[in-house]
Amino acid sequence: MWANLVGRMPEFMVIICTLLAFVIPYLVYKLNKRLHKYGDPPWKKTITDTSIMKKGKKEKKKK
Repeated sequence: MWANLVGRMPEFMVIICTLLAFVIPYLVYKLNKRLHKYGDPPWKKTITDTSIMKKGKKEKKKK
């Protein structure tokens, strides 16, 4: 039975390449997001990004 299962599994290199096909783009995405967080000019930042920058500052309430 064990030989039957091992015979049906893909080769080790196929498994590694499949994992790398997911991990590499994911890491590039995260790196790009972090670079944009610190490198974008103020007018390109979204509302959520600017609220992160105002951390600790109290926002004025509208009356």
